[in-house]
Amino acid sequence: MTEWRLVDSGPCSASYNMALDEAIATEVRKGNAPATLRFYGWERASVSLGSFQKITDLNLPYCITNNIPVVRRPTGGRAILHGDELTYSLSAENDGLFSGGLLDTYRQVSTALKSALRMLGADITMKTERESGKTLTRSPLCFKSTSYGELSWRGNKLIGSAQKRWKDGFLQQGSIPYTIDEENTRRIFNLPPCSDIRSGMIGLREVLPGLDPGQFKEALRRSFEKTFRVRFCCSGLSPEEIRLARELEARQYRTSRWNLPKE
Repeated sequence: MTEWRLVDSGPCSASYNMALDEAIATEVRKGNAPATLRFYGWERASVSLGSFQKITDLNLPYCITNNIPVVRRPTGGRAILHGDELTYSLSAENDGLFSGGLLDTYRQVSTALKSALRMLGADITMKTERESGKTLTRSPLCFKSTSYGELSWRGNKLIGSAQKRWKDGFLQQGSIPYTIDEENTRRIFNLPPCSDIRSGMIGLREVLPGLDPGQFKEALRRSFEKTFRVRFCCSGLSPEEIRLARELEARQYRTSRWNLPKE
C-alpha cells in the first residue's frame, strides 16, 4: 500500500504557514518526500489573499492597527480571515491518482473531506457542476463564492479551497472554520454594518456543536486513507523542508513586495 505523510504543525505565523506549504510542495515535487497532508492553525487572526488578488479588497489600515497579519498565498482564490479553524494542505505529484488535472483533484479531495464530515454526522453536499458565464458574487471573500467541488451544509459554504499547479505537482490549501468572526470580517472586507455576514457561510461548530478537533483530525485521516487507498506515516519534516521554509519566509512571505504589491 502506498504511504503518504501526515504532518500536524499546530498554530504557526501566517508567513511561516505559507512558506512551509510551499517548501513541502517543492520537496514532494522533487521526489524527496511522499505526498503530504498537513494540518495547521494560526497563532493569531490572519488574512490570506489569493495569489492574484488585489490588496485594495482589504481594509489594510484596520489590519495594521489591529495587528492582523496579511499574507499572500501561493494558491489562487479569494481572501480568507483565518482564526478559529483547521487549515489543511495537500501536496502531491501530478501522476497516478492526480493525473486527471485540477478539477478532478478538487473532486477527489472534496470527496475525502465530505466523507470525514459525514462520519461525524454532518449532512454535507458537494458542488458537482462548473459555473458558466458570470461569477455568482463580486465579494472579495472566499466564503461568499462556491466553486466546483466545494462543500456546503444547507446551502452554506463550509470549506474554502484553492490550488497551485506546476507541471510536476500541485499544492491545495483549504480552510475549515469552526466559527465565523463576524465583526472582523465586516471591518476587514469593508462590508456595510447592515450586511448579512452569515448569508452563505457557516462555521463547523454550528453544524456539529459538540465538535472535538482531535476526533475531526482522526476522521480526516481515516477518510483520506480510505478515499485514496493509502496509509499515512506520521514522520516529521525534513531538515531541508525546514531550511527552505525559513528561506521562503524571509525572501518572500514576510515581504511587502510579495504581500502588498502596488496596484
